[in-house]
Amino acid sequence: MDIIGLIPSFGNVLYTLGAFVLALSVIVTVHEYGHYIVGRMCGIHAEVFSIGFGPKLLSREDQWGTRWQIAALPFGGYVKFLGDAGVASDRASDDLAEMDAETLRHTMHGAPLWARAATVAAGPFFNFVLSIFVFAGVIMFEGEAVEPPTIAELQSLPTELGDLRPGDVIAAIDGRETPDFAAFYDVVSQVPVEPVLPYTVTRDGQLIEVPGPYPFPPLVAGVQPQSAAIEAGLKVGDVITAIDGAPLASFSSLQEIVTGSDGRDLVLTIWREGASQEITLAPKRVDMPQPDGGFETRWLIGMTGGLFFTPQTQTPGIGTALGYGADQTWMVVTQSLSGLYHMVSGAISSCNLRGPLGIAETSGAAASQGLSSFIWFIAVLSTAVGLLNLFPIPVLDGGHLVFHTYEALVGKPPSDRALNALMTLGLTFLLGMMLFAISNDLFCP
Repeated sequence: MDIIGLIPSFGNVLYTLGAFVLALSVIVTVHEYGHYIVGRMCGIHAEVFSIGFGPKLLSREDQWGTRWQIAALPFGGYVKFLGDAGVASDRASDDLAEMDAETLRHTMHGAPLWARAATVAAGPFFNFVLSIFVFAGVIMFEGEAVEPPTIAELQSLPTELGDLRPGDVIAAIDGRETPDFAAFYDVVSQVPVEPVLPYTVTRDGQLIEVPGPYPFPPLVAGVQPQSAAIEAGLKVGDVITAIDGAPLASFSSLQEIVTGSDGRDLVLTIWREGASQEITLAPKRVDMPQPDGGFETRWLIGMTGGLFFTPQTQTPGIGTALGYGADQTWMVVTQSLSGLYHMVSGAISSCNLRGPLGIAETSGAAASQGLSSFIWFIAVLSTAVGLLNLFPIPVLDGGHLVFHTYEALVGKPPSDRALNALMTLGLTFLLGMMLFAISNDLFCP
């Protein structure tokens, strides 16, 4: 066996696992902190706050009597409240029976219904808050494009960029005005796909006409995890100059060829850092969410295109950024629910459901594309975790909220026998779904 040859693969596995553990640890810590801090505010005492499971590695006790610890298995975490028999907040009946009324009030099971419900709901709520703030932070860091479209930096391309320069404000393309980006993209859809187009720009306070390239060349602006592009080694900044020997002039031409490929192998000629090379890849069938809530199945290679220039940006206000973060979080929620519905109804493939192996692979791929991409992925995953925990399945937070709703309507909680049976059923269902998702990770294309 070639041990030396395995080192790169082993390194990739460690990188992927490390990215997954880091992402999961951040999300779970925020989720459990939500339970902890709201529980403390509601008078419920937390005995243990653990990052990870198993034997503790580090621990300390704070002034409120909570032991904070880092455990050996970094795949999750938990908060153990006073009166809990285990990490799933099941009742320690014998201990509760021996408590006086005042002590019982500080347990998860003896606190008022409103306090228990608020503590349970706080975990998913904190996940959504994390997502909103992360999305907002990314847009504030990267900035939003100023209008009218202004060139901050020109991309490196194998074709001539004409006489365009950084700082030019694009007023028109081929005689069509571009006062903002909405008009700019509309104009791009109308202009002919030519190697050189006339641009009207404002430079040093004067309107001048200069030649420039087609706005959307076949440039790789982003590579998606678990895609044909990332498996073939495409990188941000690559320019696809030809497919199967036929020259490409625009990203839209690339899309048309890939969409109509029916999954056959494509030979891509890549221009990278001044040199050309060829790679072969096969597009994958992907179920793409649509604005109307439906899905469209298409052949894709998993890359996004970009302009021949980097737009000049400005930092948005906090209110604008938070609104953007809330919109992004809501979009992830609605697309996730739509995807689940369409999988259950059979409209799209169940292979869209991925398990821990798929999530770990996506974590590593996101991390490999830079810190911003990895942080964005954490926000998306945090939203998904928050949403999953609200599902009305015993063992999950949503299941506990269903029990609390039953108690509010009936006037008493379900019996211990019913709770145990439902918790067992819920755990069995989750384990079954986990096995199904792992099988998708292993066997789905």
